[in-house]
Amino acid sequence: MRVGLFITCLGDTLFPETGRATVTLLERLGHTVVFPEGQTCCGQMHVNSGYGEEALPLMRRFVEQFGDDDLDAIVAPSGSCVAMVRQHYPRLAAEAGDPALAEAVAALSPRVFELCELLVGELGVEDVGASYPHRVAYHPSCHGLRMLRLGDAPLRLLRGVRGIELLEIEEAESCCGFGGTFAVKNVDVSAAMLADKVQHVLGAGAEVCTATDSSCLMHIGGALRRQRSGVRAVHIAEILAAEESG
Repeated sequence: MRVGLFITCLGDTLFPETGRATVTLLERLGHTVVFPEGQTCCGQMHVNSGYGEEALPLMRRFVEQFGDDDLDAIVAPSGSCVAMVRQHYPRLAAEAGDPALAEAVAALSPRVFELCELLVGELGVEDVGASYPHRVAYHPSCHGLRMLRLGDAPLRLLRGVRGIELLEIEEAESCCGFGGTFAVKNVDVSAAMLADKVQHVLGAGAEVCTATDSSCLMHIGGALRRQRSGVRAVHIAEILAAEESG
């Protein structure tokens, strides 16, 4: 399978190791990864802030970069960005009054997948040959849980990792409080939600907190570092790409 990698602007800028892990993982499974170098942001931040019209040039670029019919799928290690493309692009294209753009989006958006969704739902893979001997708590991000409906796909992949001790955390499905610009516009509420999430992660005795979205992990990981907890935030792609050393 030829898979286009959408790295996302957050991944490209702050978490490139997540993108590299995604490539490592897919290539290990025998797939060809294509990286369109002209890709930029999906426009999610603009739309979340009420600037849908300003997101149109970014949407057009995404379609231009990933509209190659030779790509069997497009994958992103980010449930929120995938949800943006699948849920919001069709509406934005319709509102733009551009039939050609709407047609291109309709053809492209069903081929865009979050990483765990692609592995389990499309490729039928649960054991990716990973080894990660750590105590790990999984945080299901809101976009993956509620918009993409990933269900237990990430957990099924984590259960197939050798040496892992997968821990349950209280109120796992509660939001971490990030929510993109929500954390900026509603600082106090966001901080309170984050405090609850971190308390549950620490209470489980985890060494690592993982999720499908770097944005959630940035938020949670920041709090864990400020508390000097010793608990790391690690994207699920990095866990699934890890192999036994030696």
